[in-house]
Amino acid sequence: MKFIKVAQVSNKSVKLFSRLASHFSAQFRNLILDNRSFTAPRRSDQKSIKMEIQSATEPMPMPAKPIFKPLKAHEMSDGKVQFRKVSVPPNRYSPLKKAWLDIYTPVYDQMKVDIRMNLKSRKVELKTRADTPDVSNLQKSADFVHAFMLGFDIPDAISLLRMDELYVESFEIKDVKTLKGEHQSRAIGRLSGKGGKTKFAIENSTKTRIVIADTRIHILGAFSNIKVARNSLCSLIMGSPAGKVYSKLRAVSARLAE
Repeated sequence: MKFIKVAQVSNKSVKLFSRLASHFSAQFRNLILDNRSFTAPRRSDQKSIKMEIQSATEPMPMPAKPIFKPLKAHEMSDGKVQFRKVSVPPNRYSPLKKAWLDIYTPVYDQMKVDIRMNLKSRKVELKTRADTPDVSNLQKSADFVHAFMLGFDIPDAISLLRMDELYVESFEIKDVKTLKGEHQSRAIGRLSGKGGKTKFAIENSTKTRIVIADTRIHILGAFSNIKVARNSLCSLIMGSPAGKVYSKLRAVSARLAE
C-alpha cells in the first residue's frame, strides 16, 4: 500500500512539473524576438546621432555674475535704528560746549551719523541714519567722542574716525604699584617730567598720545605702540630714572622703525 501511495504522489508531481514547464516555455516563446524586426541604423541616422552627441558635449555659456551693492546700516539691522550713548564727565562739560562744532561736523557730515547732546541726562547720543554707509561708523563716532571725554585733543581723537587700527587703553597707577600721598604725587611728576618733557618723549618715540588725568592714564595709538608706551610708563611708576627709560625707548623705537 505504501508503494502505491508513493507512486501516486510521484505521478502527481510529474504532471505538475510538466504543466509548469509547458507554461514557462509558452511565455518564453512570446519573449523571443525575431531577428528580422531589428534593422541596422542607416548612415544618415548615424550622422544625426553623432551630431546630437557633439551638440550635447559643447560647453554651455555661464550666466553673468550678479552685482549687488553693499548693504547700508539700516538694511543690515532690518531697518532698526542703532544707538550709542557717551557720558559726559563734569570736568569735560565746558570744553564740550566750546568744541561742539568741531565734534559735530565730522560725525554728521563724514560718518553720516546723527549726534546730539542730551542736556537732561548729560550724555552725547548718536544714532544711525538711512544713508549711513557702514554700521562701523556708529562705533567709530562713539569712540571719537569717548576719546575727547577722556581728555584727548580733537586733532588726535579724530584719527579714530580715519584709521581702523587705533585703540584707547586706560589704566590706573595703583594697578602698577600701590602708592599713596607724596609717593603718588612724585610718580605722577615722573610720568610728566619737567614741562611734560618725559611724556612728549614717550609720545614721539612710540607714535602715541598720552593723557595723564590724576591717577588715571589713557594711551591712544596702535596696539604694538601702546604696549611699548605702557611699559615705559610702568617703569617710571616703579621708580626707574628717566634716563634709563629714554635709552630703552631709543632701542625699541629703532626696532619699530625697522
